[in-house]
Formats: sequence, structure tokens, C-alpha cells
Amino acid sequence: MTEPSTTRAGTGPAPASAPARRGPVVAALMLGMGLAAIDGTIVSTAVPQIVGDLGGLAVFSWLFSGYLLAVTVTLPVYGKLSDTFGRKPVLVAGVVLFLIGSLLCAAAWNMASLIAFRVVQGLGGGALQGTIQTIAADLYPLKERPKIQAKLSSVWAASAVAGPAAGGLLAGYADWRWIFLINLPVGLVALWLICRHLVEPERTAPRARVRIDWAGALCVFATGVLLLTALVQGGVAWPWFSAPSLGLLGGTAALGAVTVLVERRAAEPIIPGWVWRRRTIAAVNLALGALGLLMVAPTVFLPTYAQSVLGLGPIAAGFVLSVMTLSWPLSAALSNRVYTRIGFRLTAVLGISGALLVLLAFPLLPFPGEPWQPALLMLLLGAALGLFQLPLIVGVQSTVPYGERGTTTASVLFCRQVGQSVGAAVFGAVANGVLAARLGGDGDLDALARALDSPGSLPPATTDLLRRAVDAAVDHVYLGAAGAAALALLVLLVLAPRRFPVLGEGERREAP
Repeated sequence: MTEPSTTRAGTGPAPASAPARRGPVVAALMLGMGLAAIDGTIVSTAVPQIVGDLGGLAVFSWLFSGYLLAVTVTLPVYGKLSDTFGRKPVLVAGVVLFLIGSLLCAAAWNMASLIAFRVVQGLGGGALQGTIQTIAADLYPLKERPKIQAKLSSVWAASAVAGPAAGGLLAGYADWRWIFLINLPVGLVALWLICRHLVEPERTAPRARVRIDWAGALCVFATGVLLLTALVQGGVAWPWFSAPSLGLLGGTAALGAVTVLVERRAAEPIIPGWVWRRRTIAAVNLALGALGLLMVAPTVFLPTYAQSVLGLGPIAAGFVLSVMTLSWPLSAALSNRVYTRIGFRLTAVLGISGALLVLLAFPLLPFPGEPWQPALLMLLLGAALGLFQLPLIVGVQSTVPYGERGTTTASVLFCRQVGQSVGAAVFGAVANGVLAARLGGDGDLDALARALDSPGSLPPATTDLLRRAVDAAVDHVYLGAAGAAALALLVLLVLAPRRFPVLGEGERREAP
């Protein structure tokens, strides 16, 4: 059984790039995606060298938070701009901005300047993530789209594994500034390939005047900054029920209300109302928001579990996580053989159901257990999530025409990013709460993990007590992640249509 397809009289314009030029364009997309993906991980292992050179230990976490904020809050803006002006100018501007930010980061003179320049990088990174995913959908028809999506997933997988190692090598044997300078040749090659080979369709109905919703863009940006700052810093820089947290959350609610009013009155809103009025898009947004939520468990807490509970070194702990990044793209690449037979919704239901079972199985692992046990679960989790995420992204992109695809893709990625930020905040509080209950006082998983880095300095009984506490905390996090998977499953069963309203190829390629 295949998804329904509707057609419209007449034919649309040619695809975004002719097949003969796909190779160079795909290479450019993979290079661009690599820049955005590896930049989130390569800095982590160089923090000691950066802090030693620039100082600013108290605020170094904003090297990551600032970049995340900028990427997340700009996704809806770039999505709308790519629908309005085309993908190519937005992607070119994003690459240029990312490279300028990289060059400035390499020239930073103190921690404050480096954080500011990381934000500039993130402003470019938001354009890279959303626009590359949109162009990938433009390039390939529905049946072939898993090929490019699997390639992009492989880039993310390779970046997750290679990023920390590359950052450590550059910081240890060269200089931490090379972490940012190596972006320049890679980005310039991607930029050249995009400018030379990416050809977009001609627009069938050129507009005499393009109206840009700058007020809406500013409101979306400000609301996102307040929300993500509250989630990232709450429970870290200040307590959750403190004046800063409550003030930021209250400001988020107020600005959110203002944003809704502004967007309702805008002629060309940054986040149009149809994103949430259409069942398919709303369901995919919520389901992938839940995916971002549950992904915090393996990506953030599993390395701590592997090192503190299993006693593995950083490299071996990274391997336990990396097996998920191996099965995910493989499963995604093969998912088209499933969804072309049973449909997007049922394929995603099978994937998230499998993920739910795997997440529920994690707390059943023995203590302390063997490393192959969580590695096997992560292998199965990657396979399940590849079967869940890709059909939803491909499916939702196939339900909208060319002129709405950038906004739709950006809304999906935005919801996933926000879900990840919410998950980090919620599950961090859960883990620290379990530790506090087990050990008494205030729980701090990071501090406990650092103490277990040198188990020889602690009595054996104390070491065993702390490891069991970490094991219990991570088990509760995985139960929470299973709850997020159950929420995604419920959304698909209740809100998503049984058959996605897929458009015909000509209709999907129509330019605005």
C-alpha cells in the first residue's frame, strides 16, 4: 500500500538541480551539514585549553548554549526566507555567516568575545541545518529521497564520533584556534560548489513586492532566546524556582502571546498558522519534539553511565554511544522499502514502538553489567529511530508544495531542537533529584561523575554507593525518555492521519 498521490493539471518547473549536477550539489550539502554537525561536538574536548588561554571558567558553558540558542531560534526565520527568496541565497548567506563567525572565533581575545562569535556561528548554522534539509527534499523525488537523507544522517553520525577526537587532537598538538580555522577551507569548497552547481526552479508567479515580516522574526527570535535561556541555565546558573527562572519563563509566555498577535496580523508571517492547523504537520512537529526530548537520555546521560557505572574510559564510553549512530542511518536508508508498502504513519509507529521497548529495557540491565549490553540496546535504538524519524520528515515534506517546504522543514527541526532543550532541563532535574534522594543533600550528577573519575581515592563501599546512585539516576532518565516515546506514539495514533496527503511531483515542485 502506498501513500495517496494527487496531481494537478499541467507540469511544474524542473527540479532544483538537474540530475547531472546532483553529485556536486550533494557533496556541497554534506560538507555544509558537516560544518554544522561537527561544530556542536568538536569544541567539547578543547574546553580546558580554551579556558586556560582565555579564562572565563564560570561562563564557558555558553560556548555551547550560545551556539544552540542561535541555531534554534533562527530556524523558523530561515525557513520562511528560503520559501520567499529561494534556497540558494539563504544557504550562501548562511555559509558566509558561519565562516565569518569561525574566523572571528579563531581571533577571540577573551571568553566574552569567543561566546559572542559562537553566536555569530550559530546564526549561520541555523541557515545550514534547515536549508540543507529543504534542498535535499527539492533534489530528489519521493522514492529516492531516503538516499540523500541517509547520507546526511551519516554525516551527523560521523561528526558525533569524530568531533570530540578531532577537537582533542587539535587542542593538544596544535592550537585550539585551529578548531575554528579548519572550517574555512571546507566551507569555501561547499560555497563554490553551491554557487556553481545549485540551480533553482524559476518562479511561476513572481511577486512585484516581497513583504518580510521583520516584526514577527524579531518576536520569534526574542521568545526563543528567553525560553531556551531559561531551560539551559535553570538548575545550573540559578535554582529552578528562583527569580531569574520565573522571570524568564514569564517573559517567554508574554512574548509568546505577543508573537501570536503579530503573526496573525502579518501578511507573510514567519510562522504561519497553517503549520499548526494542518493535522499532518502538527503531528510531525509534536512527534519530533518528543524525539528531541527522548534523545537526551542516550546522548547526554549514557556516556556518564558508561564511565561512572561501567568504569569505561572516554573512548570506550564513546563507542557504546556510537553504535547508535551506525544503525540509525542504515535503518533510515532502508526505511523507504517499508513506508512505500505500509505508509509513513505506520512505519513511524513501528519505529517509535521499537524505541519505546528499548528504552523500557534499559532500567532492567544488571548492575554493573557488561558494556555490550547497553551497546546492544543503543544499536537497536538507532535502528528503531531511523525507522521513525526519516519517514516523518520525508512524509511531511511531500505534503507541501515548493513554496511551503522551507517553512515546514524549519518548523519540524525547530520543534526537535526545542524538545532537546526541554529534555536536557527536565531530565537533568530528574537525575539530580534521584541522586539527592539516594545520597541526601543536593544531587549533582556532574560533580558525582567527576568524583568517580578517580575511584581509587574513595573507599570501595563509597564508590559502590555512588555508582549505584548514578545507575538509579540514569535508569529514571531512561524511563522518562520512554514516556517521551509513548507521547510520540500517542500523537501518531491520535493526531496523524492514517495516510499522509502526499502531493504529485509537479505540484510539489511548483514555485511560489
